Amino acid sequence: MGSASGANSQQLVECVPNFSEGRDPAVLKLITDEIEAVEGVTLLDVDPGRDTNRTVVTFVGAPDPVCEAAFRAIKKASEVIDMSKHTGEHPRMGATDVCPLVPVAGLTMDETVEFAQTGRTGRQRTAHPDLLL
Repeated sequence: MGSASGANSQQLVECVPNFSEGRDPAVLKLITDEIEAVEGVTLLDVDPGRDTNRTVVTFVGAPDPVCEAAFRAIKKASEVIDMSKHTGEHPRMGATDVCPLVPVAGLTMDETVEFAQTGRTGRQRTAHPDLLL
């Protein structure tokens, strides 16, 4: 895969998954611990919404570690969020609603899409084949 800014530039991608939990800090901590456990990934923000019962998490790093962190967080969310008891103002598709990847530096949107469409994102390891955007 080529680089938008040349072979020596650092590739950075941001990931902004939305989890269907905004009320239980202990559950959110279990999910964000999975993200923080991946070397090369920096957790930037955790923004829970009580009324929507949904949390937007933001983290950044090189594409492969970010994709690994996304996979781990999605997997953990599916284990710790009970959707049969979920309520909230925001429509939801599952424990993880969306998990967009955003190019920050050193790669194009097309290259970022390539990461989201390959096995690097872990999408083949989950029951959510179209989860990562």
